[in-house]
Amino acid sequence: MTDRMRHHWLLLGACGWVLLILMFASKFINLNFRVPDDYGGKSELLSWTESAMKNLQSPAAREPEKSPASPGPTLFLPAWLCQSAAGGTLDPLDWQAVETQRLELLSSVCGNASLRNLTHTPVSRFVLDRIFVCDKHKILFCQTPKVGNTQWKKVLIVLNGAFSTVEEIPESVVHDHEKNGLPRLSSLSEQGIRHRLSTYFKFFIVRDPFERLISAFKDKFLQNPRFEPWYKHDIAPAIIRKYRRTQREGAPGLRFEDFVRYLGDPGRRRLDRQFGDHVIHWVSYTELCAPCEIGYSVVGHHETLERDAPFILRAAGIHRLVSYPTIPPGITRYNRTKVERYFSGISKRDIRRLYARFQGDFSLFGYQRPNFLLD
Repeated sequence: MTDRMRHHWLLLGACGWVLLILMFASKFINLNFRVPDDYGGKSELLSWTESAMKNLQSPAAREPEKSPASPGPTLFLPAWLCQSAAGGTLDPLDWQAVETQRLELLSSVCGNASLRNLTHTPVSRFVLDRIFVCDKHKILFCQTPKVGNTQWKKVLIVLNGAFSTVEEIPESVVHDHEKNGLPRLSSLSEQGIRHRLSTYFKFFIVRDPFERLISAFKDKFLQNPRFEPWYKHDIAPAIIRKYRRTQREGAPGLRFEDFVRYLGDPGRRRLDRQFGDHVIHWVSYTELCAPCEIGYSVVGHHETLERDAPFILRAAGIHRLVSYPTIPPGITRYNRTKVERYFSGISKRDIRRLYARFQGDFSLFGYQRPNFLLD
């Protein structure tokens, strides 16, 4: 009887260990977790797959995709940068080298005659309207929505003296141009504009172009957290009427495939004029900031914002006066899984037309051609 009971308990114990090991293994196989998609936005549910793991590494540690179509330097390319980042925080001098490389790439692509139509734009009123001015500290910031732009506006509001810290600024004030105290370059005289463009510290931030478009689509047509009804009631119906090919059952409203078709259409200009300044959330960086015409001091990248933000503050000489707001964990990481999901089911023709429109942004700022979507 004793032997039988001993065997019985040993068997139960062995089964318990097997179950425990299986449960532990399943955690790694099916583990899901949430990474915020944008500042203040809802979280994205990601699967802990091999693909997701590769794309959730720190940007400096990721291995760049090889692409014969884009042989120049890319955001994640320098080997010395990967080695330095792996050991901890980069020395400011190292990050100065990163910025120098970005500006050299920008200058090189601007000089490429074959891309001129995609990289050059006049310094028009539209561009000058995008550039905020801080005369007190001689800073110009070009607004590029969906790259943490709101947080930089808070930094400038503090520098202009309206608030003591970025945490004190209500969200309603940041985007109210009557209350935020941020003058635009377009509000100044021609002489004042020329003087500031030639002498002030100038910067803007970029992000993977396709991921930025996804963020704009989600923010304006799906979530619309600031309640801007014109996106759903005016802009979305206009895009649907012209670009929806088939009527399918499902959730009403604009679909991402409609949005892609509209953005990639060379004949979209009439709609863009109808939409007015609302297009700033999805037009190219070239159209927003004229980087080949204006000599910017620094170009920051959303994917490395944790390092870029302190560098920009120091380079502008304001690091002792203001801090960049806390960056939520995971928010700056490029998420290929999300990009693949949004573009799944969209025709190669439409994706290639979209890429053709934003090829200048990919080239100017060292973003790899998305071969996994195009080929």
